[in-house]
Amino acid sequence: MKELTPLQNWCFRIGAVLMLVGAAIYIMYPMVGMYVFGIGTLMFSLMQVQTEYLGRNITLIRLRRQQLLACCCFVLTLVMMSMQQHEWGPFRRQEWVVALTIGCVLELYTSFRIPQELKKE
Repeated sequence: MKELTPLQNWCFRIGAVLMLVGAAIYIMYPMVGMYVFGIGTLMFSLMQVQTEYLGRNITLIRLRRQQLLACCCFVLTLVMMSMQQHEWGPFRRQEWVVALTIGCVLELYTSFRIPQELKKE
């Protein structure tokens, strides 16, 4: 796995915290929460894309794709929040919670499985 630089690692962690805070704030202050979540998603997803697997282990390639799918779910969550907030498009209720849950489950699963697979190599 290609490692992140210390600055990229900090951006990754700050992005994850901003996503968590933004999702919590969205309940009380939707507009502010949406922007905080959006900044966090941007930081987190960009740093997640920066890491790459250069090997040939099929399991790690699959897990890496699942991580990228989780990033897509986080971006989709942001789009759904925006649709709800601005009342446009087909998603005007709390559908963003489903996309966020799927992204979180995928991210949690891969965060435990990738280090296990790297130890096997």
